[in-house]
Amino acid sequence: MVFAPDAVFPDTPAMTEDADPKPKKTFRQEVVETVQTVVYALMIAFVLRVVLFEPFTIPSASMQPGLLVGDYIIATKWNYGWSKHSIPFSPPLFEGRVLKLGAGPQRGDVVVFKLPRDTRQTYVKRLIGLPGDKIQVTDGVLSVNDKVITRTPAGDAKDPDAGITVAQFRESGLNGHSYMTFDQGPGHDRDDTDVFIVPEDHYFMMGDNRDNSMDSRWPEAVGVGFVPAENLVGKVRLVLVSWKGGANLFNPITWVTRFDPGRIFKPVV
Repeated sequence: MVFAPDAVFPDTPAMTEDADPKPKKTFRQEVVETVQTVVYALMIAFVLRVVLFEPFTIPSASMQPGLLVGDYIIATKWNYGWSKHSIPFSPPLFEGRVLKLGAGPQRGDVVVFKLPRDTRQTYVKRLIGLPGDKIQVTDGVLSVNDKVITRTPAGDAKDPDAGITVAQFRESGLNGHSYMTFDQGPGHDRDDTDVFIVPEDHYFMMGDNRDNSMDSRWPEAVGVGFVPAENLVGKVRLVLVSWKGGANLFNPITWVTRFDPGRIFKPVV
């Protein structure tokens, strides 16, 4: 029998025995690979958090009824561009804002921002006034540039934070936004204000829970005051998940008993 010189035959048992087995990883190599995987994952999460979006929890009632205590919200970063406050711990790498991709801040946006008097604190309010705008509240009714914002009664509701019944109003007229507000009634502090003129590169913010919100109606020393453009962090887009009143991290039972399925992926208007 004649075989072609280039013919290929299966390995014989002897040949298989001579083949080098695949070397096993040492414990040290396994640890190094695991650490590398974790580091890569953290780097990707960090980039996404800085560049695209960032999660926040709602700890107070100032934005009720739209945002509730225990909501876990998502704010996008690209709408307003980026500042040092887009990065954890606000390192002083640069001043101002860079690379604005969206339309920029608009009246009616729900915004996450750093508190001007203490940038370690993060607030969320509704943007009411742009640079140059005239803002005033008269008998609880908001006016922007001498135009009264439409306020339609929408019945009573329970304010779970204050434990009282409040009046609901639907406001509309801020760049197409339509949203609900709470009002505890006449005679409350800042139901009547002077005219505010929003300075250049600053914004005027208010909470939707009008009588339970420290916002731009109060001066910076005690409230929010005018918010510098650099302090904006992002635009709130949706409620990702929510726990009624907030879940207790150290009590897993509350993770289930307080979970609110009705607010999953709820858009924020």
